[in-house]
Amino acid sequence: MLVPLAAATSVPALAQTAGPPGYDRPGLGFTPSVLKTGDVILEQGLPDWSRDDGVSQYDADTLLRLGMGHALELQLGTGWSWQRGSGRHADGRADTVLAMKFAPASHGRFSWGLLGSVELTDGGRDFRGSRRYVLLGASAGWQHDAGRSTGLYAEVLRGDRNHQLLAVNQGWSWGPAVEAYTELGFQHVDHVGGGSMAGAGVTWAVAPRVQLDASLRHRLGGHADTWQGGIGMAVYFGR
Repeated sequence: MLVPLAAATSVPALAQTAGPPGYDRPGLGFTPSVLKTGDVILEQGLPDWSRDDGVSQYDADTLLRLGMGHALELQLGTGWSWQRGSGRHADGRADTVLAMKFAPASHGRFSWGLLGSVELTDGGRDFRGSRRYVLLGASAGWQHDAGRSTGLYAEVLRGDRNHQLLAVNQGWSWGPAVEAYTELGFQHVDHVGGGSMAGAGVTWAVAPRVQLDASLRHRLGGHADTWQGGIGMAVYFGR
């Protein structure tokens, strides 16, 4: 499959309303905020899914986030993956991803953050990269009012295929527990070409510290996965 529009540390640029710290699931990008010192968030795909050229891949990705103080957050990600279709049958552990996020305190209705990550080549034989991937991403969010937000995300990924991504989303709050968003993403992969996708997702705070999510994206044109989506959850362990 082509490098997907969502990065390995895939997360939304959707600006968050009042409540627990912003979660990085679902969507393209990451939330432009970090955890307080010592706070932890566990985010889990249940699973995420992509399909292209008749092959489906399922990813039960796990992301552990730890607040470090000084506007910094440390992240550790890995998971388990399966591929099915077109005579292919494979499963194995995904590569380990180490990341650091920087996001200063928001200024009024505007917030921004940077994230750098490296993906190691330690996964299962069918799922490890041929070389280390290095990613640099930037996310910005505008909270227009209590019910509407806009997010912008850009990333550059360097590896065996260099990859650039630009995505924008629009979010809405449906009461204190439910939020929804639409998103549009454009990517370019060296030696492959460009592609675009559009999608939508919803999150539901089933408890003060637990969020469930569901999302779906479809290729609009060019070189990109035909479908991407998934369901997941996030749990906040804070003080």
